[in-house]
Amino acid sequence: MNSSLTPGISIIAPAFNEERTIIVNVKSLLTMEYPTFEVIIVNDGSTDRTLELLIREYDLEETAYAYVERIKTAPFKRIFRSRNPLYSNLTVVDKVNGGTKADASNAGINASKYPYFICTDVDCILERKTMLKMIKPILNSKNRTIAVGAVLRMSNSCDIKNGVITRVRPPRRLIPRFQELEYMRSYLFGKLGWSFINCVPNVSGGLGLFDKEVAINAGGYDGKSHAEDMDLLTKMVTYMSNSKQKYTVDYIPVSCCWTEGPSNLRILARQRIRWATGLAQIFFVHRKVFFNPSYPKLGFLVFPYIFIFEFLAPIIEAFGLFWFLLLIVKGDVNWDTVAFMFLYVYTFGIAISSLVIFMDYLVKRQYKTFWEYFSVWVISLIEGFVYHPFIIYFSIVGYIRYFTSRKIQWGTMTRQGFDIQPEIEHAK
Repeated sequence: MNSSLTPGISIIAPAFNEERTIIVNVKSLLTMEYPTFEVIIVNDGSTDRTLELLIREYDLEETAYAYVERIKTAPFKRIFRSRNPLYSNLTVVDKVNGGTKADASNAGINASKYPYFICTDVDCILERKTMLKMIKPILNSKNRTIAVGAVLRMSNSCDIKNGVITRVRPPRRLIPRFQELEYMRSYLFGKLGWSFINCVPNVSGGLGLFDKEVAINAGGYDGKSHAEDMDLLTKMVTYMSNSKQKYTVDYIPVSCCWTEGPSNLRILARQRIRWATGLAQIFFVHRKVFFNPSYPKLGFLVFPYIFIFEFLAPIIEAFGLFWFLLLIVKGDVNWDTVAFMFLYVYTFGIAISSLVIFMDYLVKRQYKTFWEYFSVWVISLIEGFVYHPFIIYFSIVGYIRYFTSRKIQWGTMTRQGFDIQPEIEHAK
């Protein structure tokens, strides 16, 4: 915190119709503990009161600014800065809506001034020392670390005051609680395992720290991408490989970001259909990476694995269920074998969830009580019957939509928000 050599970081947060959370989230970003940083909010053509609330709350005025379009985006309109010196590190970029978070993020990169940038969402709450923790792998690495990720969790049901999480709780509603368990497996097991062999497939769009020079040289985010997290990292890795430079992509096993998860099935459907179409888009756009000797890890390990175990998995599972039902009708089922296989798969899934919950309990106890951990573990018993079938269905719907129309809609992710009324009333 006291070193003049600590590299500066730009926090970039795109915002589209986020009036319910924008004020409290910007307040959270401005109170981060780091010696040199700026906060860049990209108002991506919001049609609600997002920009109006920002202008009133932070005393913003339109300012002449040397905006250099190093990455092409939808038309840039203006820059706002605060008259209040307390918010001197806040910049608001106002632009025409580009249809994707990727396009808005590129505008934030264009407006940034520091050598590293964090890309996050305005519905995310970052732990105050996030930047101090995420910059460590970059400063300690022998190779050039081009990206760093950290663990994301659900903010649903957490106690939040003035943009700071004061008490972490497991989500009360069933769907975000399923997603909390899903995130714990993904980050604490999956991505940390990929990091161990320097094969991280993506750094989450909710929280990722990137080397700006490499990101710009790689072409930035694909403005049409709906899987911008995997798209950018793929482009950065291929750029480093093409230029024969050694690189590292790292993940830290620390919960640094809490995001509001889908509170109901309708919002979950929008999220997962978009994720599925984005994944299909990635494999189509970057199809030349597959089995390309120029990218040995990416082309022979990461892409084939993700293609089989993430892209094809819902199709294989749906076909397997259909085939099983057909065998039942035909009377060709060996029920003893079925019982054995079911017991094996079911207990294996519970074992993985149990291990990751126990790991989180040992590394840092995010929840205060044993019963809160137990309540998350209990839903692992029903996840495969209640939650997972919907994920399969939404994924297949996403694939069908992409390959039949190639049109991807971002979808409205309705936020419940927090600390809302006091902030809006104060802005009025």
